[in-house]
Amino acid sequence: MDDRSSKLILVPILAVLFVMIGYQYICPAGSNSCHFKTEEKLRGDDSPAKLPSKFNFTERDLDRHVEFNIKGDDVIVFLHIQKTGGTTFGRHLVRNIRLEQPCDCKPGQKKCTCHRPGKEESWLFSRFSTGWSCGLHADWTELTNCVPVIMDKKEAQRNKRNFYYITMLRDPVSRYLSEWKHVQRGATWKTALHMCDGRSPTQDELPTCYSGDDWSGVTLTEFMNCPSNLANNRQVRMLADLSLVGCYNLSSMNESQRNQILLGSAMSNLKNMAFYGLTEFQRKTQYLFERTFSLRFISAFTQINSTRAANVDLSELVRRRIEELNFLDVQLYEYAKDLFLQRFQFTRQREHQEVRLKRREERRWLREQREQGRPWPTKHRGGGNRGGGGGLEKETDSDFPTTTEDYTSQVAHW
Repeated sequence: MDDRSSKLILVPILAVLFVMIGYQYICPAGSNSCHFKTEEKLRGDDSPAKLPSKFNFTERDLDRHVEFNIKGDDVIVFLHIQKTGGTTFGRHLVRNIRLEQPCDCKPGQKKCTCHRPGKEESWLFSRFSTGWSCGLHADWTELTNCVPVIMDKKEAQRNKRNFYYITMLRDPVSRYLSEWKHVQRGATWKTALHMCDGRSPTQDELPTCYSGDDWSGVTLTEFMNCPSNLANNRQVRMLADLSLVGCYNLSSMNESQRNQILLGSAMSNLKNMAFYGLTEFQRKTQYLFERTFSLRFISAFTQINSTRAANVDLSELVRRRIEELNFLDVQLYEYAKDLFLQRFQFTRQREHQEVRLKRREERRWLREQREQGRPWPTKHRGGGNRGGGGGLEKETDSDFPTTTEDYTSQVAHW
């Protein structure tokens, strides 16, 4: 091989080495400053990257829009789990939704009258509308058996109603601590019925954790040491079909089998609900509720991170103990958060696509008007300054509905 051939081969090799060395300086290992969007371009703007998920959700799982007919026979049923922000969300339902006939909330009264337009029928079954008609903090097992009966008693109905169940969930550690603080201040919920298969549990099936009227002043250690404490895995228990495990009779099957059935039932019921929100994502909760039911809130939800639970100083050992006591709730919340964020992304993506299609149709219509020599509508004249395209408006981010990002909550990080 002569010198000239060697140089011809050496030049491209040196060029590649030069590019590689330069890239290491510009984009060092671990840097977030360099992004290659080849994959994004292949997907196109209308198909953003899918969130990583350990669960196999289908499009049917993600698409939760329902044709809620407030003037017809549809009813929203709010399953209120303790210490999940349900009181705040419940007030939003009766005081903050933009309606043709708003709920009638009189000063000094806890309950509001939420009637359909022009009818003496309620479209909402919740603490602040119908009261605790199925018992204090009735769970899924109680509500699904009780609500249809109660509604039929209150209102003569010939047509079949559609019941849309909704709920709120919260990070298990934060929720548990919040319940402990609430019980420490004197709360008991001892009037709750816990109805299952037609009866309430016996004292042997559900022993109380305290003697006397309440558990005021209970320490966190005492709270954690009561094996029959309903705070443990409360979210799973309240969302599962308890009749599948013999209700509160723990001797009906072994503990491992019972837990597996409860968790599976809670996940299934949650997924099939019309809607659920997460306390840690208030704005996303508002966004998804509005898109699910085609209803709009008057005022935006606010994210409050400074809670009693957030102010509890926990050691790592105690935090792990709480997670162990609520290991079913921890798994449910991981599932719920994953599905919730997937639904949010899916809904936003679909909404962006609809807006883009609408804008493209408008531009196509305007081009046809111009080609045919027809005068443009007033609202399109003078638009050249915006888009520079002879009156065709340029598509911008402002064309898309915005959702304020949530603040990062301190939950589960102590």
